[in-house]
Amino acid sequence: MTTDEPGYTAPDILLLGAEHVRAYQETGGETGYLWNGVPTLLLTTTGRRSGQPRTTPLIFARDGDDYLLIASTGGAPKHPLWYLNLQAQPQAEIQVRDRKIAVTARTAEGDERTRLWKVAATTWPNYDVYQTRTDRVIPVVVLTPN
Repeated sequence: MTTDEPGYTAPDILLLGAEHVRAYQETGGETGYLWNGVPTLLLTTTGRRSGQPRTTPLIFARDGDDYLLIASTGGAPKHPLWYLNLQAQPQAEIQVRDRKIAVTARTAEGDERTRLWKVAATTWPNYDVYQTRTDRVIPVVVLTPN
């Protein structure tokens, strides 16, 4: 991966992973909701092997009442673990700022995926670059509040 790809903006990675989750949870999203100028949420899935809760901070976009996630991992060759967990157990929880919401996940397909990809890429244009880095079709995940 290079940082000089056309259309790619290198993010500030000072707040990542467990530190991002901790700060977000402790402050009700006051710290961590906006990351590199875009909104993030905390996704809590059930580990497909462990059965334990797994929380991941992710950029999101909206489509009506639904929340959209892109399972990109920056264009890595394999799907992110949170996506594999959702495939095994689509019931999850998100935290948006200080609000916790039960959701059901599904993967968008066909024309819907194309439309929703554009919505998400408007929020985080790097998604278009990530897709060029991998042969896999990067999933667009739709989270519908229960």
